[in-house]
Amino acid sequence: MSPYLEYAESAEYLHLLSAPMWAPLRPRLVAALHGVDPGAGPVLELGPGSGLGTDILLDALTNDLILVEPSATLRAVLLARLTDRGATGRVTVFPGSAGQAPLPPRLAATVGLHMVGHLAPPARAALWDDLARRLAAGAPLVLNVQPPPAAVEVPPLPWSGVRVGELTYEGTGRAEPTGADSVRWRMDYRTRRDDTVLASAHAEYDWWVLTTDGLAGELRAAGFEPAVDDDLVVATAPGR
Repeated sequence: MSPYLEYAESAEYLHLLSAPMWAPLRPRLVAALHGVDPGAGPVLELGPGSGLGTDILLDALTNDLILVEPSATLRAVLLARLTDRGATGRVTVFPGSAGQAPLPPRLAATVGLHMVGHLAPPARAALWDDLARRLAAGAPLVLNVQPPPAAVEVPPLPWSGVRVGELTYEGTGRAEPTGADSVRWRMDYRTRRDDTVLASAHAEYDWWVLTTDGLAGELRAAGFEPAVDDDLVVATAPGR
């Protein structure tokens, strides 16, 4: 099953449980986007999910945004949040994957956080080549990688959660190798009131493992000039 369909099962939890990871990412993303040309075209965000990264882009930039989100369930949350903050005049949200969206010929920047592992190596190579042609000279492409860095077993992670009113929303996950460069994540979620579980959900999806050095090498082969900052790779688009 496509991970984008499985997100329908876990969507209730994803926004709440993902929010904490964006706090340390915010200043790093803002720094990576410093100097983006407002006149060089829109900024593309791949896999925005519920829009936690989109919030940062809206605050940091004046460019219009193009968002490409495959999950219909997450798009519903995303569009509701964009409407609430009055941003629908600046933002276009396309369904489907990165290779399916009708992108403009010129982009001022591209951001794709927490999504690269969904792309198989041939799809990544095609995407980097396409973005190298569309991004303005010197424009940033901002990506990150997530664990595991190799196709190894990941034992069950501790439950982590967020309390909302009287209820706690929690999630955990584990992964098993499925090939030389892929794993399958098995995610479990639950809603508790004290010690009573009121609801639960399960999702599974395939994930292509990649290191920052490996990602940098792919981008270099496409003509970019990448720089690695811990889990973040910021690549400069080739000149023309």
